[in-house]
Amino acid sequence: MALPKLSHPTFELEIPSTKQKIRYRPFLVKEEKILLIAQSSEDPKEIIYAVKQVLQNCSLDQIDIDDLTTFDIEYFFIKLRSKSVNNIVNLRYKDLEDEKIYEFEVDLDGIEIEYNKDHQKTINVSQNTILNLKYPKMNMINSLEKIENETDLVFEILRNCLDTIVHDSQVIEVSNYSREEIDEFILSMDVSSFNKVQEFFNTMPKLKHEIVYTNSLGNQRKIILQSLNDFFQLGWAITVYPIISR
Repeated sequence: MALPKLSHPTFELEIPSTKQKIRYRPFLVKEEKILLIAQSSEDPKEIIYAVKQVLQNCSLDQIDIDDLTTFDIEYFFIKLRSKSVNNIVNLRYKDLEDEKIYEFEVDLDGIEIEYNKDHQKTINVSQNTILNLKYPKMNMINSLEKIENETDLVFEILRNCLDTIVHDSQVIEVSNYSREEIDEFILSMDVSSFNKVQEFFNTMPKLKHEIVYTNSLGNQRKIILQSLNDFFQLGWAITVYPIISR
């Protein structure tokens, strides 16, 4: 007699960047193993690969995880953890000022994408030229791995996020041009236009959670969780020590 095949419930999720609705299942022991190995490595790259693999498995191959934005990934992972284990995470944090341990409860179901009303994906870079930007996606991670210089990192992310340029009513697909041609265009922008591009990244949708408390010295403190590594720890580790925001 063959061993029984276990069935699992599925849940609905709306992808924040596209509003596409998908079904997903909880992660299983095989995915738990992937996450444990990544956690023990303490390597951010291994954590990213583990999260991508688990999400791909649990999305029942309805979407390509590499096509999701960074905030889609963070949102999906938190909601997946909530349905797979528990929506409540117990968090312990060592305060850097009084060096005492504080305990918190975080409800994953209460964490949502933060949208900025001033965010714009379209930027006027000259009187007759408009730049359309797209959000960074997980498929660009490989191109960032070997970059150590912060300036080069900024330019690589920007290259990946240039979508189209509208010049004199003509729509130009940036992906049809070489790296050198794209760099030449970026370097030709004035400082004001480049600052607007940077503001696109500063104000883009993000998964963010704040914990505010008062320590034993009477000072109000704030813990800010806003990176994939933060949410990996929040969604997976039992005890985490996130960096405090001063």
